Order: sequence, then structure tokens, then C-alpha cells
Amino acid sequence: MFKTELHCHSRDVSRCARVDVDTIIKRYTEGGYSTIVLTNHFNKGTSNEWGCKSWTEFVDMVIDAYNKLKEASMGKLEILLGIELRFNENINDYLVYGVTEKFLREHEYIYDMNAYEFSKLAKENSLLFIQAHPFRSGMTVTDPRILDGVEVFNGHFGHDSRNDIANMWADKFGLIKTSGTDFHYADVPTNAGILTDEKITDIHQLVDILKSGNYSLVKEN
Repeated sequence: MFKTELHCHSRDVSRCARVDVDTIIKRYTEGGYSTIVLTNHFNKGTSNEWGCKSWTEFVDMVIDAYNKLKEASMGKLEILLGIELRFNENINDYLVYGVTEKFLREHEYIYDMNAYEFSKLAKENSLLFIQAHPFRSGMTVTDPRILDGVEVFNGHFGHDSRNDIANMWADKFGLIKTSGTDFHYADVPTNAGILTDEKITDIHQLVDILKSGNYSLVKEN
């Protein structure tokens, strides 16, 4: 079986993260993972915090962080691009799988959209639109009809994400279930992800597997 992390941050983009790329590779290699999806924060606040003066500058930073993690891996792990998208309308976070550098460069200021608008764009581009930690304090319930799935296990030790409620919500509305460590700090366990029979090596394969349901969830409290 192959283990994939679906929710990981690096300090090169996510200002709340404290983990450099070498530490990420070390921790996930030790944890028996084969693939990491790097899902750095993707929102107006992050762009402003780093002083990005244009959309191109912001995307450059996100892609540079992704490439930096790939280089640090030196082939030990597969590194895939994802984002944790937040719109300006509230503090909800959404994991988006299937994004490419080309998509990000061609679709400017997607964080200025709302969830309904982005859901349509995601479907048009074969992306998966997954609400992260949907029942954490401060989150707003998103219309399940516009989502592909929800994160039913979020391993962040600094938050109560009410994973049990998220799991019941996914069951009720037939949504894709995902699990992620929400990795920010070097001293916390890598405790989540998915297990698959085949090694996940590209984003299209990841999307197909999540749609198929041919995986099991890693959920280690």
C-alpha cells in the first residue's frame, strides 16, 4: 500500500507554517509516505502578507515553493501541487486538487470569486473542490451541492475540527471523503492521508482515485 498526504503546508508560502522543505521530506519519509500534496494557503491575505504586487508575483511564489519541495525530495517522494483556497467572503478553506501552474496563471484572482462561482470553474476544469475542516469553529456551512467532498479527518492538533460531524455530513450528502495532517509544525505527527494500491504520481491520477473511492483513509489520533 502507498500512503499519500493530502494537506501539507510549507513556510515558503503559508506564513503560519514553521516547517522548511528539508524537514517536510524527512518527516514524511520517516512516516512511510510515498506522495505529498503541497497545499499552501492561497488567498488575498497571504498575497498581501508577502507584499506581492501582482497575480503573477503571487503565483510565482506558490510555484517556487512547490518546486523547492520537489528539489528537496531528490526523488524520495512524489510531490504534487494543490492549494488551500480561501475566498474573501468568509474564512472557509477549500482544498483544490487537480490544479496546474497553467490553470493558476490563466485564472487570475480566483480568491475574489465566491464558492458558487469557483465550483462552476472547477467543474469546467476537472478540479476537485473539497471543503477543509468544514466544522472547525468559525467555518460557515457550504452548500454541499457545490462541493465534490469534505475533509472528514483533519489532524491539526491546535484545532478541534469536529471530524466526526464532517464524516456524518459526507455520508449524508454522498461527498468524497479526504483526510489530511494539515501539517504546519515539525514536532507534530504525520497522522493522516489516504492509502492506495498504486503509487500516486500525478494530479490527474489523484483526482481519478478520489472520484473512484478506491482508497482508504489514514486517521491516526
